[in-house]
Amino acid sequence: MFRLRSIGVLSCAKVFAVVHGALGILVSVLLFVIGLAGAFAAPGKNGLGMVGITIMAIVMPFFYAGLGFVMGAVGAFVYNQVAQHLGGLELQLDAEPVQTYVAIPPAPPVAG
Repeated sequence: MFRLRSIGVLSCAKVFAVVHGALGILVSVLLFVIGLAGAFAAPGKNGLGMVGITIMAIVMPFFYAGLGFVMGAVGAFVYNQVAQHLGGLELQLDAEPVQTYVAIPPAPPVAG
């Protein structure tokens, strides 16, 4: 058994920011497609709503990434505080052999 006693706050925050930024991209694309469908369903209506949806679709990944960074940092900090008192998570890991490959150098050119 291994025990996870602490998590690097900054490294956890960076990973959360990237993951949530990617989720923000997916959600913003979905939001934009739904907005386009609504715009085509009601032609001639005020196009200001589509401008708002476009702005939201552009800003959303950055907003998600920022919140992911903050929540990752807070989560890692809280985990570290709790793990000091409770001992952290117990992990059971299996060791698997790593296969290594040796590169065979190419044969030298034959002069002839």
